[in-house]
Order: sequence, then structure tokens, then C-alpha cells
Amino acid sequence: MKCQYCGRDEALPFKCQYCEGFFCAEHRLPENHACPEGWRAKALREEAPQPIIGGKGEYEYTVTYTPYGFKSKRFWFSQTELKHLVVSALLVMGVGLSWVLFAFFSTNLFEIPPSEILLIMAFVFACIFLFHEIAHKIVAQHYGLWAEFRLTLFGALLTLLSIISPFKIVSPGAVMIVGASGKETVGKTAIAGPLTNIIFCAVSFAFTLLLPQGNYFFVLALFSAALNAFIAVLNLVPLGILDGWKVFNWNKIVWATAFSSSVVLLIAISVLYPFIL
Repeated sequence: MKCQYCGRDEALPFKCQYCEGFFCAEHRLPENHACPEGWRAKALREEAPQPIIGGKGEYEYTVTYTPYGFKSKRFWFSQTELKHLVVSALLVMGVGLSWVLFAFFSTNLFEIPPSEILLIMAFVFACIFLFHEIAHKIVAQHYGLWAEFRLTLFGALLTLLSIISPFKIVSPGAVMIVGASGKETVGKTAIAGPLTNIIFCAVSFAFTLLLPQGNYFFVLALFSAALNAFIAVLNLVPLGILDGWKVFNWNKIVWATAFSSSVVLLIAISVLYPFIL
């Protein structure tokens, strides 16, 4: 992103904990970017205990104090991030449109033209992907971390190949996070995506029980419930770089609750609507 003071592109920008702006290395200090909240930094330095200097001979020991704990109160997107999200959403929609055989099979179940079923699937795929990634971003920014979605070459190629192959992988990119964080912050940021899927799955599943089968909204709710449940279960597997591993390392009770909830929802959908999975 660009430094908000000089406009220079910065791959890993520094966040001012007083005005919450982002700057390059040269202008990261409050006094170097005319920080409107710079008085807070000055006040903290004046109030902080003086460094303790002691020791014998040629050795000296110092203790310094730095303020911390300021959280971001803003939710924002950069122009670069928006471009990456649009391209990713189009790739994901392409995966939804590629389920041609399933669309023809579903026509006999719902009496809806295959073209319209494909459009519903493309819409559901894109919404699930966007809400999952944005949930990660919101939580990360809440904890004062720099968080933006970025396409990855490998992920984009896998998603592109999924459009023309029978095996579907939807992973064009991920939310990149920069900043100091512990297990709790990482775990809460990771659980945000699957938790969003679980909530959408539960709400969609409830609608399928209320709406008449064959209705357009019923089909939309059914696809949403099934895909959200599947993605939640997949992401919560405690392996590799998946969200489940980060949540498991942070809090095993939270992980077990989320994982079991997603599995129960997936089983309930597969029992009630075996043709969807």
C-alpha cells in the first residue's frame, strides 16, 4: 500500500498506533508524518518511568518502555485489494458455472432450467468465498493488524484449473496479515472464516425447512447450506495451513465446538437432502 505521508509504495507498511495511519519506514514515527495525535506519544514518553541504567565495568543494562494496546477502529479496503477480490470472485464464480452436469441433474429435482441453476451456484460460490475472507480481515483489523486480501499465483492457477476439471478447488488467494500477534489473536482471526460459514449454513438450512421445495429461494438456500457446511468442515481440519490448525493451537474447546457443529450440520443436510452432496 502507499505511505499516507509521501505516497511511496510500501510492501510492509508501518501502522501508527496513535492516528492509525500507514506509513513507510522513513515516516513511521509520529514526528515524521505530522501525526495529529502526536501529543499522545509525547505525553506517554514524559510520563513513562526513566530507563534504568546500571551495571559494572564496561557493561550497561537498560530497560525501555513502549506503549501498546491500541486497536484499529476502522475497516477499510485498498484499491489493490479490491482488484484482487474482484478477480478472485470471478474465478470462484467460474467454478460455480462449471458444474454443468450437476445443473442438468438438478433440473429433474427442482424443475428449474440448468442455466438458472448454474447462475445460482455461481452466486453462492462467490458469496461464500467473499464473506469467509472478509470475516478474517475484519477480526485481524479489529486487533490492529494490517490485513489485506491478495491473489496467489498457485491458488489462482488451481482455481482456474478447477473450472475445466472434475475436481473443484476454490482457493485463489488469502488474507495476508502483518503485525505482532499471539496464539489468541491468530486463533480468533482464523475461526472468523469458518464461523461465518457455520452461521450462514444454519440460517440457510432453517430456510430450506420453511420454504416449499422447487422454489428458487429454496434452491438458493439449499446450495448455500450444503456448500457452507462443507467449506466449514474442510477449513476446520487441524492440519497444515488450514484455519483449523490455528484454532486448535489456540483453544481446543473452541475448535471442537466449531468442528462438531459443522459436522452435525453437514450430516443433517446429507440425511435430509441426500441428492445435494
